[in-house]
Amino acid sequence: QVPVVESGGGLVQPGGSLKLSCTASESIFLVYAMGWFRQAPGMEREGVACLSLSSTVINYADSVKGRFSISRDNTKKMLYLQMDSLKPEDTGMYYCAPCTVLAGNNIQNPLLQWGQGTLVTVSQ
Repeated sequence: QVPVVESGGGLVQPGGSLKLSCTASESIFLVYAMGWFRQAPGMEREGVACLSLSSTVINYADSVKGRFSISRDNTKKMLYLQMDSLKPEDTGMYYCAPCTVLAGNNIQNPLLQWGQGTLVTVSQ
């Protein structure tokens, strides 16, 4: 299990906003690009956003571009995901983990280990 703790999930109405937070160990946070992943019920886990160590390179999945914003604070070892204009299809368990971006904007976790995640439910 990767040493991260995610928080901030909850129930929100469509069109609403949530901000997720993740705290990680120094051995992870100060070495890797960090990202957010999500897994909807019955679906495979997918990469949502990936932010480089220096915050200069950002990748978003097409499904969240213009609505989600990833950021990090290296002094606090914190990763954030601001989610606006939420849709029911954004529902799922959200995970924070190291990330790498493969061809085709394919965001993956190179360590293949996960934290507990935080649940986001978008519903009326």
